[in-house]
Amino acid sequence: MKLATIRTAAGTAAVRVDDDAAVELGAADLGGFLARPDWEAAAQAADGRRHEVSSLDYAPLVPRPEKVFCVGLNYRTHILEMGRELPRTPTLFAKFARALVGAYDPVALPAGSQQVDWEAELGVVVGAEVRHATREQAAAAIAGYTVVNDVTARDFQYRSVQWLQGKTFERSTPVGPWLVTDAQPGEISCEVDGDVVQKADTSDLVFSPVDLVAYISQIITLVPGDLIATGTPGGVGHARKPARYLAGGSELITRVEGVGELRNTCVAARSLASPRIGTGA
Repeated sequence: MKLATIRTAAGTAAVRVDDDAAVELGAADLGGFLARPDWEAAAQAADGRRHEVSSLDYAPLVPRPEKVFCVGLNYRTHILEMGRELPRTPTLFAKFARALVGAYDPVALPAGSQQVDWEAELGVVVGAEVRHATREQAAAAIAGYTVVNDVTARDFQYRSVQWLQGKTFERSTPVGPWLVTDAQPGEISCEVDGDVVQKADTSDLVFSPVDLVAYISQIITLVPGDLIATGTPGGVGHARKPARYLAGGSELITRVEGVGELRNTCVAARSLASPRIGTGA
């Protein structure tokens, strides 16, 4: 089952995306819908207003998540090829909701940065409140999977040992187009202007989605709609020789097999109008 948040003339709406139509679920966005204890059964049974799939305008999957956690150094092959030891615990940092954009929205290149990089990632969406979770509880708390690109301003990221300032520029992080509840994520890849720059398999993750939910829940309560970006494989532009970065007009395609695809054009931040989020139908 695929669930999404779309923009409509009346605002935003959570929908189930079927082959022939997107069916409204009776909530303004997916975050609000996932807060229902019976969200999965309700989504399957929904028969609300319908929209043509070809005309959907995808908002960020969860427009206003309470928390966005990101994970660094989490692909085994990439870590070993860099000559590093595998981490004993996840490396965590955060983003804020204003960093998120929809699956086909423009990506805003941060003003003042000359080193904007790509990072294809598998996204995990939390579907139940969980704290101090066992592995079994963590698995049950995962609503499903999505696609994320953790677009990063490297020159801001490495101004200090804390990464946040390079990771959460406004309107820089595409996520979507939908949540897949029964996905078996496979290959992950990223293309820039038609060139495949990243390719790996999500089975190469050091810390699996279940590991990450269990670990983060030891720190703080995870709630429905929280998003976890699980880390990126090798092939980022900053590590290339010579380095390669995104520029105005760059076409960015991010795929996770069995989950979905993002298609975004990079645009100078100052040329973008504020997106219409809406208050819901």
